[in-house]
Amino acid sequence: MPALPKTTRAAILTELKAPLVVAEIGLPDTLAVGQVLVKIHFSGICGSQLGEIDGAKGEDRFLPHLLGHEASATVLEIGPGVRHVKPGDKVVMHWRKGLGIEAATPTYTWNGAKVNAGWITTFNEHAIVSENRVTPIPADSDLEVAALFGCAVTTGFGVIENNAKVRIGESVVVFGAGGIGLNIVQAAALVSAYPVIAVDLHDNKLELARRMGATHCINSSTGDVRQAIVEIVGTAGVDAFVDNTGLPAIIEMGYQITKPQGRVTLVGVPRKGNNVNLYSLPLHFGKGLSGSHGGEAVPQTDIPRYHQLYRAGRIRLRELITDHFTLDQINDAISGMRSGRIAGRCLVAF
Repeated sequence: MPALPKTTRAAILTELKAPLVVAEIGLPDTLAVGQVLVKIHFSGICGSQLGEIDGAKGEDRFLPHLLGHEASATVLEIGPGVRHVKPGDKVVMHWRKGLGIEAATPTYTWNGAKVNAGWITTFNEHAIVSENRVTPIPADSDLEVAALFGCAVTTGFGVIENNAKVRIGESVVVFGAGGIGLNIVQAAALVSAYPVIAVDLHDNKLELARRMGATHCINSSTGDVRQAIVEIVGTAGVDAFVDNTGLPAIIEMGYQITKPQGRVTLVGVPRKGNNVNLYSLPLHFGKGLSGSHGGEAVPQTDIPRYHQLYRAGRIRLRELITDHFTLDQINDAISGMRSGRIAGRCLVAF
């Protein structure tokens, strides 16, 4: 058995609204109950991490700390009590709770000081994570695509399946066509929703949304989005409106243009203090408004069935991976996401 690493390289959030610091950090000497040591292969970057860096939820009491919540990896060692994975297993790393123990969070070291981490982090070459944040996959899995099952796929498909509960022939608007939004579009097309309307600021993302199954695409920077949606679905309104932006004005518009029994699902989270102003009476007569928590995905059942769909050629995932970066380039990746230059999901390759 090869020697286990004493150190690893990681991207560290040291202060809000600042570039991540890539550095060598120290790993704990032993694994606690329920902890799993993994070697990460590919990590996705989600809009949630951009929000963390920007302090969207307010003060960050845990600085400095590590980031990341979707990846593919190989298990190197398991701590006491772990029974759902074993050394050598290929796994998907995810932030939604799966099977097994929720362990104590690990403590890393850097320059003689403590570096915090949650139950999962993926912007590091090696990670100590809780057993319930990893799900085994077949040994011959495509590890680039597998990283997307940690969040982008399970959240996107879960939004349609579990939150919006879209039925055949219902109309869907997906506002924001990033990594999760593109999978929401694909899932809506998979259940035969119609029309499936993708809205975004960037034409490159809309082109990818069309390839994922959007029947209509609207660039929100070039005209009246509300009017454009009404022209497509009619004055009766939209059955399901999904917001990925977290912008109050978009949420309010979506609420207004959905049918009396329509559903509004919030995937994006407004910045702390950015409140939404709604007339609540329609909620008493069938209109739905709910937040999504990772599409309410259940990793141990959802990852295998979505993976089977991918292997059968029923869903398109490799096309969603549009950019690759090294760990040293992670700030370039984050910049590309912010600017909209990156159309789909970008991966950090270790």
